Amino acid sequence: MAVQILVNLILTIFWLFLTGSYTINNFILGYLFGLLLVFIMRGILPGRFYLITIYKILKLFFVFLVELVKANIDVIRIIIKPTINNAPAFFTYHTDLKTDWQIALLSNLITLTPGTVVLGVSDDRTKIYIHAIDFSTKEEEVESIKSSLEKVVREVGEN
Repeated sequence: MAVQILVNLILTIFWLFLTGSYTINNFILGYLFGLLLVFIMRGILPGRFYLITIYKILKLFFVFLVELVKANIDVIRIIIKPTINNAPAFFTYHTDLKTDWQIALLSNLITLTPGTVVLGVSDDRTKIYIHAIDFSTKEEEVESIKSSLEKVVREVGEN
């Protein structure tokens, strides 16, 4: 991805030198021409086309924001209630992610959502140990993580 971005920027600067015009409009036009050339050369450049990766990263960001808002609403509901009747619990989450950066990213995203904390990762990197402030059922918690956060983290890491 970084190589493709660098090639695109070099082509853009080359376009600016060729045209002799250094306006923002000409820069954007050169960037679009460079983007087209990078798309054509994607077979010889390493990795997938970088706009797809940027799209997946933005998708991950927005899915995390949705999960963050939902978790904040859940925590506010617990705080507002006059009696405390939540059921905190520890549980083990089995992940299908393979690379260390994906597991670390998923663990950080889980910890950043209010009401959950990642306590650790197993040595074989297949289990994540989590504490939830309000634990309904393990199946619901696991399905919530697997269908949202883990899914988009996996998409970002695919080639």
